Amino acid sequence: MADRFDLAGRKALVTGGARGIGAGIAEALAQAGADLMIGDILEDLGRQAASSLARHGGAYGFVALDVTDEAQWENAVATTIEQIGGYDILVNNAGVEVTALVTEIEPDSLRHMFDVNVVGTLLGMKHAFRAMRPGGAAGKGGAIINIASVAATIVFPTIAGYSGSKAAVDRITRIGAAEAGKLGYGVRVNCIHPGLIPTEMGRKLTQDVVEAGMFPDTGAAVGHVVGQTPLGRLAEIREVADVAVFLASDAASFITGAGIPVEGGMSS
Repeated sequence: MADRFDLAGRKALVTGGARGIGAGIAEALAQAGADLMIGDILEDLGRQAASSLARHGGAYGFVALDVTDEAQWENAVATTIEQIGGYDILVNNAGVEVTALVTEIEPDSLRHMFDVNVVGTLLGMKHAFRAMRPGGAAGKGGAIINIASVAATIVFPTIAGYSGSKAAVDRITRIGAAEAGKLGYGVRVNCIHPGLIPTEMGRKLTQDVVEAGMFPDTGAAVGHVVGQTPLGRLAEIREVADVAVFLASDAASFITGAGIPVEGGMSS
């Protein structure tokens, strides 16, 4: 049964893989045997993250990738196939979070967030489908894993825009899965809904909600999240990464169009 989780021979591209959840997922995929390409706008950190994967013995690389730029997606896919020898797994992890009360939302920030979180995810799926489907540059099928958020399924003040963008990721996932299945692409598409994790983005969120006047301090903000979580704690990067490995593996061979919560029951 353990072999069902073995990713040896698989080739993965992880966006936003320079740090945080993306780096954790890249590490877990590499540990499971996959070869890895990290795509990010943070070139120095991205190259360091990619180099750190060498200890697992597989092929690895880095490609500069602004997920809002279609030409960069085309280059990233071509580079992945050329440098690590194929393309079986896409983790659409790159994302941004803008915290604001509805009365304080700035249109430019909102548009940028949707451009990264929604347009970026769709472009990633578009070019993964084209490469992975029969006749594509990789052509062996594969798995796409989109990173959504518990924000897509709960009500939390100050993140209306972010919640909307991640709810869109959930819908995009399910429609992409339906298209890929009906058209015979051989590509499964699923998403993960992580809970709050104390990454740089997570810590900034807790500071922002305090500045917005929702909580007296960051401890109270975190306490509110923990209090709404049946398992009584924050999520950990590894817990999200393990689910990504599962969804990329043959153990999930009959799972597509699903949104997997990794948030301790917060949305239940």
